[in-house]
Amino acid sequence: MRVIFLGSGTSTGVPVVGCRCRVCTSTHPRNQRLRQSVSIEAEGKHFLIDTTPDLRLQLLRHPIPRLDFLLYTHSHSDHLMGLDDIRPFNFRQREPIRAYASAPTAKAIRRAFGYIWDSSQLGGGKPQLELVEIDGAFSHEGIDIVPIPVTHGDWTILGFRIGPFAYITDTNGIPPESMKLLEGVDTLALDGLRPAPPHPTHFTVSQAIDCAQQIGARITYLIHLTHEVDHEELEAQLPAGVRLAYDGLELEFE
Repeated sequence: MRVIFLGSGTSTGVPVVGCRCRVCTSTHPRNQRLRQSVSIEAEGKHFLIDTTPDLRLQLLRHPIPRLDFLLYTHSHSDHLMGLDDIRPFNFRQREPIRAYASAPTAKAIRRAFGYIWDSSQLGGGKPQLELVEIDGAFSHEGIDIVPIPVTHGDWTILGFRIGPFAYITDTNGIPPESMKLLEGVDTLALDGLRPAPPHPTHFTVSQAIDCAQQIGARITYLIHLTHEVDHEELEAQLPAGVRLAYDGLELEFE
């Protein structure tokens, strides 16, 4: 299995439009962050977790030969609004692409992209999507996928575990039942928005470190990073077994 971090940034991306802070004006490539998502290849299949507004650019930088399915964590715009950019895969594959989401997220997708299911404007002008609601572990063509319910403020959204890798974005709490689903995970991607101040819907870096130590993965990568994070400066302060993700980071699993 191979995982590529297509983006490692929070909802604004980094640099932030109009900002002249030292991170936003940095030339260091790891301080330049598209919106948070990953591409995964497993069992000969290619899939994405979330479709960010930067999806077209992300897949030009890190091409995949086909798109077999999608996983959605939740329906905030920075995780959803690139959905229309799956159309080139529809053109080539000549079939709908399956997307897995919780019932609330599926409802939001149908509302935001209602034209997909409208009987008018048939042809290549809209994505071909097969939306499947999930409420527990499932398999897609030999790939076992475990949704991990987590809190995001007053929402419950999903992380995902695929074998040795778990991906949890946009969270400020992981309930005990979900912690059990993470037992024995090797590599964890975990929301660590910024060093301070506290945030009502995201872990800060110190909160993420505490959570990572409870989970006990061999290595944890902090994701969904803001422009308050200077990559080299913060990574030098992290404890053993915790690192910062960055755009283009690749992980390989046997």
